[in-house]
Amino acid sequence: MSNIVAIVGCPNVGKSTLFNRLTQTREAIVHETAGVTRDRHYGKSDWNGKEFSVIDTGGYVKDSDDIFENEIQKQVMFAIDEADVIIFMTDAKEGVTPGDEVIADILRKTNKPVFLTVNKTDNPTLQLESNAFWSLGFDQLYTIGAATGTGTGDLLDAVVEKFSDDTVDDEAGIPKIAIVGRPNVGKSSLINALTGTERNIVTPIAGTTRDTINTRYNKFGHDFILVDTAGLRKKAKVTENIEFYSTLRSVRAIEESDVCILMIDATQGIESQDMNVFRIIKENNKGLVVCVNKWDLMDKSEDNATKSYEEYVKKSLEPFSDVPVVFTSTVTKQRLLKAMEEAVHVYENRTKKISTSKLNALIHQYVEETPPPAWKGKFIRIKYATQLPTYYPTFALFCNLPQYIRDPYRRYIENRLRKDIDFCGVPMKIFFRKK
Repeated sequence: MSNIVAIVGCPNVGKSTLFNRLTQTREAIVHETAGVTRDRHYGKSDWNGKEFSVIDTGGYVKDSDDIFENEIQKQVMFAIDEADVIIFMTDAKEGVTPGDEVIADILRKTNKPVFLTVNKTDNPTLQLESNAFWSLGFDQLYTIGAATGTGTGDLLDAVVEKFSDDTVDDEAGIPKIAIVGRPNVGKSSLINALTGTERNIVTPIAGTTRDTINTRYNKFGHDFILVDTAGLRKKAKVTENIEFYSTLRSVRAIEESDVCILMIDATQGIESQDMNVFRIIKENNKGLVVCVNKWDLMDKSEDNATKSYEEYVKKSLEPFSDVPVVFTSTVTKQRLLKAMEEAVHVYENRTKKISTSKLNALIHQYVEETPPPAWKGKFIRIKYATQLPTYYPTFALFCNLPQYIRDPYRRYIENRLRKDIDFCGVPMKIFFRKK
């Protein structure tokens, strides 16, 4: 499990610029589906060999009459609850603002490590201006230029020193299956239906579940941990803010799990929140089962309604579309066990190991049938393949000119492996290395 770093602060102080630098991204994710094009607010990073997750709290404040007292306070409080380390960003050009003082008042009361960071201090004059921020009452102050990277190394050195070491898991070896999705799609109802208990409170109000709840499931020959990801707190405003709370709340459970059951509402289809959670699952290389809940409410008079909806789901998830899709109803308990069986099957696929001899036989067959395209008159020869010792399927293919392998050929190898060896529901990585 990696640590979570939240970047908090007023709008336009450079939080997203720092986020992009840490996650090595440069632009927002774009999807052809309407409403999915959004800025990226979650990413993975590493420093000094320590991997961690980064949450950018910027961009969520919308149409607030009292920006400081309402939305920013909510986000900072939530970041305090969920993050392990907090980077509090301010802007040297703006000086100390009322918003900075509001956030500082909240952060001084937490026992989480907080790093006061003054951004845009790229010249001596602004370096001097940063001294004004000592008035916010923190023991240390870091001056950076997020756009240029100035000072970010010293900041990250200090941040990773505060990370907690991974603790020993008493339930190691038992599959952990996280139930994730946007609020009110039936996550808690699924667990209650499976366990036969009202372990989790269920109401029509989105966000009733506030804490991540683990439930040991040992029935019908199965033994695994069910993780019900907490939803979000009840708020007067929804739209942009709902995504921030539900996404941040899901991160921890996803990172701790082996397989995620992504629940979507059949009556509403795949929305931007679903895609946000899907991207987090994929970036963490977790197994995936898509559970289309509330299927009992759908009009199934059309021929092949199930098949058409499944194609719609897989099209939305491309290029990672090799995932099981199960149509369920927590009210009628329709196909709930099927969803669990698929999750266990995906777990088995995720931990599957292929012998080196079998892998090389398959790779040689693929290469013989479709050799890598020549590049600038040079021919690529793949000599040898091996599976790497990771928690998900990762393969290294050794060849003479790995730099000339293009993504289409990488996808070709992946698709052939998926076809010949069942890796359904599992992200896969293939690396080409110099022989």
